[in-house]
Amino acid sequence: MISKTAAGKTISGKQVDAYTLENRNGLRMRVLTLGGIVTHLEVPDRNGKFADICLGLPTLEAYLQGHPYFGSLVGRVAGRLTHGKFTIDGKHYPLTCNQPPNHLHGGVHALDKKVWSAAVVGESSLKLTYRSPDGEEGYPGNVDISVVYTLTDENEWVLAYEAVTDKATPFSMTNHAYFNLAGESDGSITDHVFQIHADRYVPVDEDFTLSDRIEAVGSNDFREPRRLGDALEGLYGKHGDNYLLAEGPGLKPVARVEEPKSGRVLEVRSDAPVVQFYTGVNLTGEDIGKSGKAYKPLSAFCLECQGYPAGVNDSPVGSIILRPGDVYRQKTVYRFL
Repeated sequence: MISKTAAGKTISGKQVDAYTLENRNGLRMRVLTLGGIVTHLEVPDRNGKFADICLGLPTLEAYLQGHPYFGSLVGRVAGRLTHGKFTIDGKHYPLTCNQPPNHLHGGVHALDKKVWSAAVVGESSLKLTYRSPDGEEGYPGNVDISVVYTLTDENEWVLAYEAVTDKATPFSMTNHAYFNLAGESDGSITDHVFQIHADRYVPVDEDFTLSDRIEAVGSNDFREPRRLGDALEGLYGKHGDNYLLAEGPGLKPVARVEEPKSGRVLEVRSDAPVVQFYTGVNLTGEDIGKSGKAYKPLSAFCLECQGYPAGVNDSPVGSIILRPGDVYRQKTVYRFL
């Protein structure tokens, strides 16, 4: 159910491997140990025809040259950390503002650019592990991280995150998969129909800095299914928002996305407190995908289940501080129907 091949080496000479996971229904995923990148995800349509629905690049070298986090694990803090600074127990920590004026997705050389150790767990799971050393990208503490990817026979991609630290540090991960349910080279996602199970969100300013204000959804309301093309003008910058999910333990419904032409449906559940919906509007066409076609604006979407990114400085939305003795756990399930 899981096979391994050599993918190549990084510029510094580290070996990168590729693992292929497949369930009994033929659902297939390819994962690089570089950044835990999901390069391929093949799922069937209503007629049983398989297509790769995950945006990705054709070679390891292309990933090493830089990309907008296609299929990557991101952190230590996923999303925008306001003004790239935080204070824990009276100590101030400045970070690189790699998307000025904010710190984005863990920094310049963050988890998406690290080579993770990998081990097959059982028949259908791949466990990725990495130790983020004290001071990496400015964050305190040695943090031991594990992420398990599982393909179930219910056509679910399950992501289980776990981490411990020896110093208090912000921590909140996600996977930055870009989906196009019609196929990764099919073009615009404006005909996709979205439903997001959230009635509150956190607005942003012109720099997409999170405001720490909790507001009721308005023109960005997806509680009832909406075609993306009909909703775009109501989204700030046509970008998508950071939605607050239902409180309480356990997995909860996050979103449902349907692509009418193929009939493919994606259902998302998670125990994370927020989801960042992203329309792919900032894709520029400069990245050439696996099929030789340019990835243009609105050619994929992301549903990034995570903690509240700015939850490091007494935020009313929620804290993401991980302390010694505690265990960070988060689970997200993408189910394909």
